[in-house]
Amino acid sequence: MFTIGDFARHGRVSVRMLRHYDAIGLLRPAQVDPVSGYRFYRAEQLARLNRVIALKELGFTLQQVQTILDERVDTEELRGMLRLRRAELARTVAAATARLTEVEARLRTIASEGRMDNDDVVVKPIAAVRVAELHAVAAGYAPEHITPVLGPLFDQLCRRVAESGLPPAGPTIAYYEPAGDGSGGVLVHAAFPVAAPAPLPWHPAGFAITDLPALPVAATIVHRGAMDEVLGTAQTLARWIAANGWRSAGFARELYLECPEDRGRWVTELQEPVVQAGASVPQRVGPAAQVSGAPA
Repeated sequence: MFTIGDFARHGRVSVRMLRHYDAIGLLRPAQVDPVSGYRFYRAEQLARLNRVIALKELGFTLQQVQTILDERVDTEELRGMLRLRRAELARTVAAATARLTEVEARLRTIASEGRMDNDDVVVKPIAAVRVAELHAVAAGYAPEHITPVLGPLFDQLCRRVAESGLPPAGPTIAYYEPAGDGSGGVLVHAAFPVAAPAPLPWHPAGFAITDLPALPVAATIVHRGAMDEVLGTAQTLARWIAANGWRSAGFARELYLECPEDRGRWVTELQEPVVQAGASVPQRVGPAAQVSGAPA
């Protein structure tokens, strides 16, 4: 038998909590001294205490916990409930981390406003390139929408290209287009330059091979760091375009020049198509139209 203090210590809870559980009938002591009123617990009662704490962490009220325990939920069912709760908590943490990263990026962007180095931006043509690609729709263009879509696309694409035996022909590329369904979403393309003899709507290894058109004129800038923090660099590019007589002609492509395991050391070139201010933006049919029937 354990005193209430020893039982609390072994159960990693407070004595006050155990007294409350006793008062509401959730976890009664095995024995109460009739003279001193001291509570004593058996070791096997730790199993019920563990279930009480686990169910509380799942978000159940103490009344609901008592009902569940009185109905004797088995160990496997309880484990399943805990796994679901763990997944929910992991998603919450990931979402909060992504929001914090975005806020920090916005703060850095605000701090750097007005400090623009014209030497950071280079205007140049971008050659056409043949790529293997997969695509999917993201809810928006913000990093918290793009990253969860683009990361898995690249994982799939790199694996499938490796299995196909096609030799790589340059660094990976991401490019974007409006989803075209009125949702405000963005069609996200993960692309891998390959030495393929011809375009192919759908390769047996599970990707499309298409020709990514040239950009006759692009304003380019190099971003150093994780792509979750690209906002400041992208806005520097946008301000330069507006200040130097150009106009954007579409989403910027991302050419991943260096991608070490530490994402904070990534080197990425943003390539935004531009036209002279006042000129019309040429309409084009992008690769997505060529592979619209291909699953991503």
